[in-house]
Amino acid sequence: MKRKIAAVFLAVLMVIGCMSVYAGTEELTEVTLNEVAHSIFYAPQYVAYEKGYFAEEGLDLEIITGFGADKVMTAVLSGEADIGFMGAEASIYAYQEGANDAVVNFAQLTQRAGNFLVARQEMPDFTWEDLKGSKVLGGRKGGMPEMVFEYILKQNGIGPETDLEIDQSIDFGSTAAAFSGGLGDFSVEFEPSATALEQEGAGYVVASLGVDSGYVPYTSYSAKTSFMEEHPDVIQKFTNALQKGMEYVREHSPEEIAEVIAPQFPETDLDTITTIVKRYYEQDTWKDNLVFEKESFELLQDILEGAGELKERVSYNDLVITDYAEEALK
Repeated sequence: MKRKIAAVFLAVLMVIGCMSVYAGTEELTEVTLNEVAHSIFYAPQYVAYEKGYFAEEGLDLEIITGFGADKVMTAVLSGEADIGFMGAEASIYAYQEGANDAVVNFAQLTQRAGNFLVARQEMPDFTWEDLKGSKVLGGRKGGMPEMVFEYILKQNGIGPETDLEIDQSIDFGSTAAAFSGGLGDFSVEFEPSATALEQEGAGYVVASLGVDSGYVPYTSYSAKTSFMEEHPDVIQKFTNALQKGMEYVREHSPEEIAEVIAPQFPETDLDTITTIVKRYYEQDTWKDNLVFEKESFELLQDILEGAGELKERVSYNDLVITDYAEEALK
């Protein structure tokens, strides 16, 4: 009799356990994030994911890589993605093109450019003047990597169209292979491509665009106005989780950060991840908070104007909302 009771009790416990797991899963709200690239540059986001901060906020987050801001924006506008992570210039372009449902930025993650200039040989005394007469593998016209590169050139008195040749024909993510194959004298690369080229002996990092351009609003999170109005709780929970990731990064060493995000980059060994995190960490890549300030937005528009990509300036209040980021700090 005791065995029967024990068996029944055990069965009841198993059913309750299954119900608890099922209920816990049901409580999570599914959210799709489309990111412009999958890069160590976005470490705080992956810390938030790997540490379970999104789940703690009640979100079941799916991360999809769009490979380019234009593709991310298309996913957001079509409803394939709830939230987009890309350069804020994409929201300005969509707004200028008359998007009926404006895509609004609600959180800024990075405050410096995340790419580096790679040369074919070591150049310890490199100056931007060294680019004159050279061929550089650049980025997509109108994208932040290319515009920040041109912004730096102009700041150093170099004409992007007259003093050098910038090849913008190569797809995002393929420039490192092209450079390794012998194309170009220099290449503008994100991580881990920059470090990979160094490890191969195919190139050497000679300058950081993040350092030389100064603080710029490089990447931010955005969503359609209608989605924000219908799901303000989702946006707030998402922002809360990101802020926790930001705080972890601020309070821990590059070595600790690298260990946390390593599962996101299974093809990269831990030492390389640590090297890259340290490189970004030391140049003050990540903000302390997610508030997208007005002066940052205006600087972005200055860069767009300088690149000839801005039809007319857009009001900060039309494309940026700070309520969620400010609430996440409380």
